[in-house]
Amino acid sequence: MYKNKKVLVAGGAGLIGRQLVDLLLLEGAQVFVSDIRIPEDEFLKKISFKQLDLTDYENCVSACEEMDYVFNLLCAKGSPKVMKEKPASHFDPMLLFNTNLMRAAKECGVKKYLYTSTLGVYAPAPVFYEDDVWKTHPSENDRFAGWAKRMGELQAQAYQIEYGWDDISIVRPANTYGPYDDFDSDEAMVVPSLIKKVLSGDDEIIAWGDGLNVRDFIHSKDVARGMLIVMNEAPGPYRPVNLGSGTGYSIKELIEAILENVEMKPKIIWDTNRITGDNIRVLDIRRAESMGFKPEISLKEGIKDTMMWYINNVDRT
Repeated sequence: MYKNKKVLVAGGAGLIGRQLVDLLLLEGAQVFVSDIRIPEDEFLKKISFKQLDLTDYENCVSACEEMDYVFNLLCAKGSPKVMKEKPASHFDPMLLFNTNLMRAAKECGVKKYLYTSTLGVYAPAPVFYEDDVWKTHPSENDRFAGWAKRMGELQAQAYQIEYGWDDISIVRPANTYGPYDDFDSDEAMVVPSLIKKVLSGDDEIIAWGDGLNVRDFIHSKDVARGMLIVMNEAPGPYRPVNLGSGTGYSIKELIEAILENVEMKPKIIWDTNRITGDNIRVLDIRRAESMGFKPEISLKEGIKDTMMWYINNVDRT
């Protein structure tokens, strides 16, 4: 499907994009990446790169011209604390680059398009089922990002209705982690944040909450594999697909997996006054499994892989 095809990965210099680019290259695709960040030289040698602000429509057109397929991986992500304190800084760009990129892809005649949504579109529930989204509202802890990403899903449906564009697929990844994650900024999510703290060498570290919150963690390479499967299947905008492990892990279990990889284990101080988000967030992945998707990287393997990458690349994070 991808051999000699021109494929744009928007946001391809990031966490999931790096893995997706490598898989597309193995498939024989001509890979183009547009990102606001400039990646290192060894990555640039593998792909064609344009540094573009994709909140701008004309930049989106420039990125989509002559493309056969487009993967939209763009997301203004942030921790629960950041999303609560700076919602406009995330809401505005997500609306712009979601809307402008899909519109540009249609105008440029792109054949297949994948839109990356988020588990933030879901209301609190023990398990997240794809078809439940429009029966509820996003969690208050994900109110702005959840609604912004829902608008992208609605846009895909609108394009199918008015223009007959069926080949728009939607994925909703779980809590994604792996190499090339953001370990340093205020936007850092729970996995890279805890890995950095544990590897700091401090005798004790502060972890937010009580450790009982449950999350569905998935390695970025498994997400990239899932995206290729969903793009191949083209289930359409009315059948979004969850991409997760389908298993819930408490934050305490996550920290235990991180501590297994260090000799000097710091004392964990739980700060229950911190913002931690919803209690449970686990994805039902039976729809993805019916398409042939199966996560291949366990949490322990993935955490070890991510920690080794961070140790070897701490200067570039």
